Amino acid sequence: MLREGRAGPNTTADLLAWTRLLLLDGALATAEPKQLRYRLRHVAARITRTVRARQTRLRIAETWPWPTERSLAFARLAALPQSTT
Repeated sequence: MLREGRAGPNTTADLLAWTRLLLLDGALATAEPKQLRYRLRHVAARITRTVRARQTRLRIAETWPWPTERSLAFARLAALPQSTT
């Protein structure tokens, strides 16, 4: 369970647990922490910004092996309701 107001040794474990619960499914939801870090944090990508539309985009390389899992996780994150507190 995520503890309010405390940052300590379990903060990373708590964040990982909530990420698995809310954002991931399939093999990634049950993957070991080392595999999760590798698949979600090591991305061959470039951040671009369009001038006219003023949008920031993440362009993931077509050769990267796990683009779907990361895209689904970010879509689920964006769909979560905003906190009111």
